[in-house]
Amino acid sequence: MDASDLTETAVEVRGLCVSFGGRQALREVVCDLPARSITVVIGRSGSGKTTLLRALNRLNECFPGCETRGDVHLRLRNGWVPAYGPGAPPLEELRRRVGMVFALPLPLPGTIRENIIYGLKLAGVRDRLRLEEAVVRSLTQAALWDEVKDRLDTPAMAMSGGQQQRLCIARSLALEPEVLLLDAPTSGLDPISTDKVEESLLVLKQTYTIIVVPHSIQQAARIADRAAFFLDGALIEYRPGSELFTNPHESRTQDYVTGRFG
Repeated sequence: MDASDLTETAVEVRGLCVSFGGRQALREVVCDLPARSITVVIGRSGSGKTTLLRALNRLNECFPGCETRGDVHLRLRNGWVPAYGPGAPPLEELRRRVGMVFALPLPLPGTIRENIIYGLKLAGVRDRLRLEEAVVRSLTQAALWDEVKDRLDTPAMAMSGGQQQRLCIARSLALEPEVLLLDAPTSGLDPISTDKVEESLLVLKQTYTIIVVPHSIQQAARIADRAAFFLDGALIEYRPGSELFTNPHESRTQDYVTGRFG
């Protein structure tokens, strides 16, 4: 790694290939994902967007027949580490430091408070003060604290869909990750809830490296610092969001962002 990478790049991907049962989902992907910013990954269904996210914290390995080649390096608090191969952190640690939030909100059974501290308790944290601090910090970061601070001990399943999604973001943040992956986190939400999630992401990027598969081109254009367009598992174009959505270099990108195919 160059010294300059240490101040600007959070994730380095080189020659990444992923296949499932012989079907190639990602093809020789090369990109550098910047720190403390939002990178959006766009493309039609089946283009490899979610596979890329899952490759960054090795969730693809949960699926049978998965084969991964290439290199992924992550800039974590203790310096650059590989996600794969010799020197890679244990999977549990990697997935704590590279958190993921899925399209469907999945609150755990129990209260709002119990959802937030679940992962910390699983990691062996027992100090009540530290747990309570994590509840306040993560709910505040997810723009949810003011809405739920008086009902932390009520069931999480009683929350609205938008609140449940922000709770899932807060649950990831409680573990203090360094990279946050979000796979279509607002796909099932109403416009007001979507706005709140987007607003929270714009605040979170000041601290975290955020990589998002957005649910629409419009959302991608609103939140992107950088944007990557994928087609059939290949990275077609990767540029600052303000440029990719207004002046793409590739005709296939132009066709996609203008709705000629999707």
